[in-house]
Amino acid sequence: MEFKSVAIDGPAGAGKSTLARRAAQALGFLYVDTGAIYRTVALKALRSGVDPEQAEQVVPLLEGLNIRMTYGQDGEQKMYLDGEDVTQAIREHRISGVASKVSAIPQVRAFLLDFQRQQAREHNVIMDGRDIGTVVLPQADVKVFLTAAAELRAKRRLLELEQRGQQGTYEEILRDIVKRDELDRNRPISPLRQAEDAVCLDTSQLDLEQSLQALLSIIKEKIEL
Repeated sequence: MEFKSVAIDGPAGAGKSTLARRAAQALGFLYVDTGAIYRTVALKALRSGVDPEQAEQVVPLLEGLNIRMTYGQDGEQKMYLDGEDVTQAIREHRISGVASKVSAIPQVRAFLLDFQRQQAREHNVIMDGRDIGTVVLPQADVKVFLTAAAELRAKRRLLELEQRGQQGTYEEILRDIVKRDELDRNRPISPLRQAEDAVCLDTSQLDLEQSLQALLSIIKEKIEL
């Protein structure tokens, strides 16, 4: 059986996870949140007290790294670190910056590359991240570059944090998003960029439902379902 794959890339806070999850549910695909995988490595680095910008401190953590990804009956992706369910812990605001730093380390990206590709070999997937269409799944059937204005992304992220009962300010989140955009676009390994054959979807003027319908329309144009 030949499985289908949809690659969704874009900057932090663009709504990739929410839209990819909703689209996967609508299509009966497996949703793979690659950002959650990097966030789990970031949490390991944070708990181990290492400097996430120093490869010589982070790389040794990869040996024997115990991370696992499972799916609930509702299709929700869950992440485990050393046997502990860290699905909620990795969504804390402090993890975002650490994840961006560890994901810039070549050895970390190489370590997780096959882990991600394995999912696409075994399932119909919608996978989101920063380099899915350019590096992880360059032969994906559908590639979408999802974006929105930084100010709007900051407002959405603040609302997301509030819904989880976490603290944050708009100014702080906007500053972090702008900084993360710069880090992601300028890292030497797998920088954030739109694949040449990707469709750009700017959701700045769209609400959640309109964004979802636009995404589904793009997918259905490319894949016969």
